[in-house]
Amino acid sequence: MGKSGVRGKEVVELMRVMVVMVGVVQATAFYGVNLKHKNKEHRNAYATMVYMGTPRDYEFYVATRVLIRSLIRLQVDADLIAIASLDVPLRWLQEEDGAKVVRVENINNPYKGQQRFKLTLNKLYAWSLVDYDRVLFQCGQFCSVFINPCIFHTGLFVLQPSSEVFKDMIHQLETGKANPDGADQGFIGAYFPDLLDQPMFYPHLNGTTLDGHHRLPMGYQMDASYYYLKLGWRVPCRPNSVITFPGAPWLKPWYWWSWPVLPLGIQWHQNSRQTLVYAAEMPIVMIQSVIFLGIITMTRLARPSISKLSYIVPFAIIPRTIHPLVGWTLYFLGSVALSSVAINSFLPPAVPILVPLIGVLGSLLVMACPWYPDGVTRALAVFGYAFCYAPIAWGSMVKVTARLQVSLEKRTNFPKFG
Repeated sequence: MGKSGVRGKEVVELMRVMVVMVGVVQATAFYGVNLKHKNKEHRNAYATMVYMGTPRDYEFYVATRVLIRSLIRLQVDADLIAIASLDVPLRWLQEEDGAKVVRVENINNPYKGQQRFKLTLNKLYAWSLVDYDRVLFQCGQFCSVFINPCIFHTGLFVLQPSSEVFKDMIHQLETGKANPDGADQGFIGAYFPDLLDQPMFYPHLNGTTLDGHHRLPMGYQMDASYYYLKLGWRVPCRPNSVITFPGAPWLKPWYWWSWPVLPLGIQWHQNSRQTLVYAAEMPIVMIQSVIFLGIITMTRLARPSISKLSYIVPFAIIPRTIHPLVGWTLYFLGSVALSSVAINSFLPPAVPILVPLIGVLGSLLVMACPWYPDGVTRALAVFGYAFCYAPIAWGSMVKVTARLQVSLEKRTNFPKFG
């Protein structure tokens, strides 16, 4: 990487950690810039952003802190910048994380009908960091990766900060510049419309910095789907530095249920455990565990006359950002608790009631198997398991339905369900 400040083994380790850090595409971006000599600690900087105003603010806060603390543990030769809107709670911006916080006002999104990404235009503040001189990794004034054949992705890019460019961007927002999606992706893509025609960036061994706009090789930022095809880090185009999760909003790596569907999730949580130790989630987990155990005990002793059975309820109440092993354990505990209500209320056969739960457990074991040579073999194994399990699930459903019908017919005064 020449004079960029991250070298040798540090580059490799940074790549491996960043691979499971990024994916916060909807609420953060990742930038790299070189620092002017203005009494700053380092010549280089990594910058990310965080703001409030979405139903998933806490989740993005967790992802941002894991990213920052991971870079700190690597002792990268760079400042760490958090571009935070004024409404972000101060307690979220922990001083021990080591990031320098830049407080900003939210940039108004003039494009109508854009709710999901209405605040992502705060990303433009990256150009206002004029204390930083050159882009990281020797690249030019603006560089980004085309993970889509025709549109570069703004989850990661490098830039040269410029107050003139920042003011021009704000002016074009106010004057209604065309924007295909009403968010940062469309606006920045329209602001740099000729990037696809620019040369590919390759760092010079002598550390020479480049001018102009460049495309970054796909290895600098990969869509997670490319990783899961091979279940490995390497693809035949440059070293991998970042893997992002731009699709499937409910399969981000910080959700406990995303593993083992997404094997990278367990690695992400290993970094989260070292950073946040789940301090906010663990009290809730302990309380829910006690409640579920209490339900199992009480329904066994009291045999209530009315209850509802659901395998969906635990998903709604378990903290989303807890470690997957804790989350799945609590899910099965909650499902068994709710199943015991149905078993002791209506007295159906216990095994058919628990068959769906056993099926979920089996699917998790199939997906979590570490010996698949590639993602295609893994997908075929899951399909084969589902094909074999389907007749068992259907048979158990028929038995439970028949038993419940008999039970309801015998209880002439049984209250009606809503």
